[in-house]
Amino acid sequence: MTKTVEFWFDFGSPTAYLAWRQLPKIAEARGAVVDYRPMLLGGVHKATGNNPPGAVPAKGAYMGRDLQRFAKRYGVELNFNPDFPINTLVLMRGAVAAQGEGDAFFHKYLATIFEAMWLKPRNLNDPAEVAAVLREAGFDVDWFLAKTQDQAVKDGLKAATEEAVAKGAFGAPTFYIGEDMYFGQDRLDFIDEALAS
Repeated sequence: MTKTVEFWFDFGSPTAYLAWRQLPKIAEARGAVVDYRPMLLGGVHKATGNNPPGAVPAKGAYMGRDLQRFAKRYGVELNFNPDFPINTLVLMRGAVAAQGEGDAFFHKYLATIFEAMWLKPRNLNDPAEVAAVLREAGFDVDWFLAKTQDQAVKDGLKAATEEAVAKGAFGAPTFYIGEDMYFGQDRLDFIDEALAS
């Protein structure tokens, strides 16, 4: 039976970006499937009383250095977004909408937004800049604007975020293999072991 890894993510998390760069390779090597689950990290934090690492200056400074260590280990480029923190509400609604358009569309959207956030950083707090990023990648901006205001999409993101919290998530990225939860991209080795067993 093929194993599935649920990958709960938000574009605003640099650790989710690193996980996104690595998890598909791990899953492919183990014959597993990745179930991508967009959630709103701000909503998860609010519901659980959690705070982002940057809320503690010393922790934020350490994490910045640690992220670069992991990026080097993985052989990927990570560039901290100078406009961080980014309000990802509309971007995550876009992810929910993109899932309804098929795998190729969804993965193109993931790559476009993750890279504009953490590879070649753009100010994704600015709606005009978001539109420019999408247009440059070949997306229909009118489609995006309409979908991110669609009540079904809004409700879908809200329900997914509530589901993540109900399952025990308190941050991003969070992974599940069956009932087993793993938090943080630094747990990818455990995920690899679980998929191999």
